Amino acid sequence: MAAKGLQGFSRGLGSIRAYAGSRDPLTQCLAPVLSRSMATEVQMPSNASPYNFHALTSVVTENEFTPPKVLTTIHNFPTMEPVRLHEYSSKYLYLPIRKDLLHRAVIFEGDAARQGTAHAKTRFEVRGSHRKIRPQKGTGKARLGTAQSPMLRGGGKSFGPRHRDFATDLPRKMYDLAWRTALSYRYKKGELLICEDGMKVDYPERLNPDHGHMLYMKDIFKANKWGSKHGRSMVITNEYIEELFKAMETLGSEGIMKIGAEVDVKDLLSTKRLIIEQSALEQLLREHQSDLIPKVRAMV
Repeated sequence: MAAKGLQGFSRGLGSIRAYAGSRDPLTQCLAPVLSRSMATEVQMPSNASPYNFHALTSVVTENEFTPPKVLTTIHNFPTMEPVRLHEYSSKYLYLPIRKDLLHRAVIFEGDAARQGTAHAKTRFEVRGSHRKIRPQKGTGKARLGTAQSPMLRGGGKSFGPRHRDFATDLPRKMYDLAWRTALSYRYKKGELLICEDGMKVDYPERLNPDHGHMLYMKDIFKANKWGSKHGRSMVITNEYIEELFKAMETLGSEGIMKIGAEVDVKDLLSTKRLIIEQSALEQLLREHQSDLIPKVRAMV
């Protein structure tokens, strides 16, 4: 063991003597391996320019980010003959299906529709005298206070329902996105039928003038397979059309009719198909595009 220790000491002493004659003190301190130059070093040419990280942004144009268009067929009501084609942005009628957004929108509408008018009177709201019913002691019966006690019949309610607001909050942009998502769902399934403005029922003259439009509407639903047998349909117009609304009332469960302002997300999902007026569709799209309009901040 001693011999091996002397051999290692002698080798180290020899390496120190080899670098003792160097004038550079840094070379004397460094190990022989670290004092060597890197073999992979390459000198950069003198005319090399620095890399421009913003070069890629100049290649991309605004047209590449323009949302694509989708084609829709405009029909003539009630014959449903194709009249022309019309383009809409894919952000209106071709959004991906988001079940989470649709669920939150339907819950939001349901909570807002709840009345919350249930109200039970407490013992302080029940009418009557607040005199003690019987003496505290001496009768051999249980002690009682006033007639408004919750233990007695006709008394107040301890933990009954009270007036409250069941409405919940949902961001407007999220609701508008859910509304267009429901509309896109109907468009992708081919259940969105867009008709020209001025939807009227021109029934034949051979029918009774008083009830002819009602009978003719049943024939229209039967011919187009819009009845409950093939799924209930919803007709949406931009304004109230008296003759058309009266004709739809006679259909019962076959279909329902609403004005565009009354339509919500649940209506778009609850029926099998939508027969909507073009002006009503465009009006609804304008009202539910808050997430597409950039917010402009006022300069202070």
